Amino acid sequence: MFRSASAMDTTKLSTSESVSKKKGKKAKKQVQSEEKPVVEMDTVSEVKVEKSTSGATFPPSFSMSEIKNKQRRHMMFIRLKQEKRKQKLELKKKMKREREALGDKAPPKEVPKTIENQRVYDETTVNPEDEEVAFDEGTDEFSAYFNRLTNPKVLITTSDRPRTRTVKFIEQLATVIPDAHVYYRRGLALKRVIPQCVSHGFTYLLVVNEDRKMPNGLVLCHLPDGPTAHFKVSGVRLRKEMKRRGKEPTEHTPEVILNNFTTRLGHTVGRLLAALFPHDPQFVGRQVATFHNQRDFIFFRFHRYIFKNEKRVGIQELGPRFTLKLRSLQKGTFDSKFGEYEWVHKRHEMDSCRRKFHL
Repeated sequence: MFRSASAMDTTKLSTSESVSKKKGKKAKKQVQSEEKPVVEMDTVSEVKVEKSTSGATFPPSFSMSEIKNKQRRHMMFIRLKQEKRKQKLELKKKMKREREALGDKAPPKEVPKTIENQRVYDETTVNPEDEEVAFDEGTDEFSAYFNRLTNPKVLITTSDRPRTRTVKFIEQLATVIPDAHVYYRRGLALKRVIPQCVSHGFTYLLVVNEDRKMPNGLVLCHLPDGPTAHFKVSGVRLRKEMKRRGKEPTEHTPEVILNNFTTRLGHTVGRLLAALFPHDPQFVGRQVATFHNQRDFIFFRFHRYIFKNEKRVGIQELGPRFTLKLRSLQKGTFDSKFGEYEWVHKRHEMDSCRRKFHL
């Protein structure tokens, strides 16, 4: 029942020794755990320093698709773009320093390859000084206009039941083209509209078609003998949708600029567009209408000159803006069934060669 004192002492000693041993082991573990993170932090800091000094480097076989985490993949993609941009800027600065050091002995700058300057030469390219071209211009359908025998008078209309955007578009077109009249046709066929236009002295019929409440087509018919051009319309932006646009255009006759209409077909289309505007522009209004052809896309812009001082001149866009793509050119006035076509856009020909253009 009762233990001796020596036994009690031995038990006390054994338990105290075991507790002290356990505490010693825990203390050693804590010391080791405290020592380990210091080493790891040092190594991590060394790695981070090395990465920051050397920059973000990626192995040659690195692929973004191997990163499964979307956010990490996005961040790595941004880092890769920044690294490429830095390398490009450094290369530019290096080449600039080399050119400045060489001075006049520096090699000529390399011209970047574009679809436009790699264009396939077209045999029908027009030489303005050619006698044959001059004879054609004197006898074509636009000769009366360019000989100042007629003044342009344009009737602008739409397809049946036009939507709000199309109506606003033709109203703004009427402010760009002088002596233009807007007529809303109600189910009347174009074959019946054309004789009425001729009897009232109109020289052009301009029809804006729409699809899904958006303007998508334009028929331009020169009266009374044609030709008729059908364009695809895209990129329409009205005046209220344009940033930093100027005030409303005035009633002054604008100046007309035609760019890059070099082939026979392009020459005809350029004369067709030029005959929309009166002969003598009123430079007091400082307004200019530009038809710029690039890769068979005709970009229309309407600007106003702003004279800042005697040497500096700026331009302010007035709108609207849109892009035309020629789909067909038909002889005579509009005739969808029995019309004779001079040129029709063929998709497979355009796809076969990206550097071949017709205008």
